[in-house]
Amino acid sequence: MNIFLKELKSHRKSLLFWCFGVFLMVLSGMNKYANLYSSQQSMTDVMKDMPKSLQVVMGAGSLDLSKASGYYGMLFIYLLLMATIHAAMLGAGIIAKEERDKTAEFLFVKPVSRTRVISAKLLAALFNLVVFNLATLTSSIALMAKYSKGENVNRDMIILMAGMFILQLLFMVMGSAISSLKRKSKKAPSLSAGVLLLTFILSVAIDLNERLKSLKYLSPFKYFEAKNVMYGGGLDPLFVVISLFLIVAFTSVTYIFYKKRDLTS
Repeated sequence: MNIFLKELKSHRKSLLFWCFGVFLMVLSGMNKYANLYSSQQSMTDVMKDMPKSLQVVMGAGSLDLSKASGYYGMLFIYLLLMATIHAAMLGAGIIAKEERDKTAEFLFVKPVSRTRVISAKLLAALFNLVVFNLATLTSSIALMAKYSKGENVNRDMIILMAGMFILQLLFMVMGSAISSLKRKSKKAPSLSAGVLLLTFILSVAIDLNERLKSLKYLSPFKYFEAKNVMYGGGLDPLFVVISLFLIVAFTSVTYIFYKKRDLTS
């Protein structure tokens, strides 16, 4: 029994749905930019009409919205939110799947260790993240080539996707850790999504209130913001290290506690 392939098969339709969804999001966003550009309406004027709080959250003061790359940078936060929700629910769901589907007894009577089961499931989840990330990158580069008017943005796209992948991986193992810790693992996906949304709300609060700036380490959404990564900024080494530490910690929690828990079938 190949657990890895079985998990890939069970998630293939969901993965296609998410990849198609991210393509539509990029397409609709860049179409909006093209419509504004063709109407000769200044994006600066558009942003001036928006509430100050919305301007801050969208990074209007740091991105050049007259360029396609700047508009994409504003769109990136929504792509990141979509990617991390997918990752968190995938990580939690793939661990809780056997108990949810009442197949735990069938799986664990086989001559296979829990460590091997966890490894196969996490590798399958990782494969899904890679495909999702590549789909986002490919869609972004292809559509930006159409709308960027010759602007060279491939490097910025690749760096942004690298940051997004780190956060995808972080939220995936956060979800798997929550699923391993929680006694009723069926609720783990919704709890993981809830934790993710809380960190996102915190990132918005930090943007709105400078006095909360010290809390940026508690919100992964502040680690690789487009307004800091683009235009030669790159990934902040400190946030890369923090992310890798959290990834290792959550992965360790997943292995340690899943091997100890009593499974219900």
